[in-house]
Amino acid sequence: MTNYDIKKDFSILNNQDIVYLDSGATAQKPKQVIEAVNEYYELSNANPHRGAYKLSIKATEVYDEAREKVANFINAKLKDEIVFTRNATESLNLIAYSYGMDKLKKNDKVVLSIMEHHSNLVPWQYVTQKTNSVLEYMYINKDGEITTSEINEKIVPGVKIVGITQVSNVLGTINPIKEIAKRAHEVGAIVIVDASQSVPHFKVDVRELDADFLVFSGHKMLSPLGIGVLYGKMELLKNMRPFLYGGDMIEYVYEQNTTYAPVPTKFEAGTQNVGGAVGLSSAIDYLNNIGMSEVEEIEKELLEYAMKRLSELDFITIYGPKNLQNHSGVISFNVNGVHPHDVSSILDSQNVCIRSGNHCAQPLLRYMGLDSTCRVSFYIYNTKEDIDKLINALLKTKEVFAKWINI
Repeated sequence: MTNYDIKKDFSILNNQDIVYLDSGATAQKPKQVIEAVNEYYELSNANPHRGAYKLSIKATEVYDEAREKVANFINAKLKDEIVFTRNATESLNLIAYSYGMDKLKKNDKVVLSIMEHHSNLVPWQYVTQKTNSVLEYMYINKDGEITTSEINEKIVPGVKIVGITQVSNVLGTINPIKEIAKRAHEVGAIVIVDASQSVPHFKVDVRELDADFLVFSGHKMLSPLGIGVLYGKMELLKNMRPFLYGGDMIEYVYEQNTTYAPVPTKFEAGTQNVGGAVGLSSAIDYLNNIGMSEVEEIEKELLEYAMKRLSELDFITIYGPKNLQNHSGVISFNVNGVHPHDVSSILDSQNVCIRSGNHCAQPLLRYMGLDSTCRVSFYIYNTKEDIDKLINALLKTKEVFAKWINI
């Protein structure tokens, strides 16, 4: 399947004259996924796990099939180690409340990287405050990377939880998850991996990483919004209390007490987003049809070309790893002397869509001495022509703001 063939599957990119470079926020959806979701609602829609009639049984089947497909996609040992949520944020909150709140004691330590998305940071601020435990950070070097010495100095006895993004949504840094997990397990800590920016872009194997928990959002990997994934090792999930209470997560309810359904149903209260699960299942089929190695190769080629073209512009500053082997398809930069929001507005006038702001990573940008950046993020439907249009739009920005740009 060629890059041109891929782009044809995305109606939004063919019906509008736009260059979409914000897939780190949310990915566009191929027609195959949209059709799969429509087909479910047209032919199979019912409440799963509720009815003994054929339509409900069918809805249950497609929901369970989606769970198994996700498990296979990330190589989970058991399909029941997959819990469906609304998004990675809900998955991380579930872990913080259902595991962290119960397991952390006074003076225990939680270690995060400074590059965490707020969703893997703010919940731990709350939990450590409530449990009188301690929140500490691993910091990055000048190239936006976490060094081995930083890992060994921060992940020490007394650390109980390590939270780490596999790929920074700001810098594109690919973090050494296996090394971090090994060190964490040596000191008796568990590892929570935010894979929101990795699972859509290259092969992720939870068993190879030895991740205790791993989360991601479907909408960043071609599926509809509103479906997320929490992977957890079964022995951990079994010993965690529910996060939400109510329909479907119960076994028996009495007037004064309740027993809960087994994992993963214990964590899936209420009617679930079956349509979203169908969309995620279809998105996995789509990516598997291309092949994750091919997905990674497409984005690597785009990254190399984009870095080459951006480096030719003497009026911008690029942030993140210099070693492109340790860099995903996310690039943050600034036009010298121009606010990122203004840059984004000019680019939008040229039909180029990028992200500007702090990218839900304020501690990271503050540590770097920045308020905000421009960010481009690629996916399989992007082309070198898209990057050329980005460069032309940046040259237009230089022209508009010539008197303010510092070169």
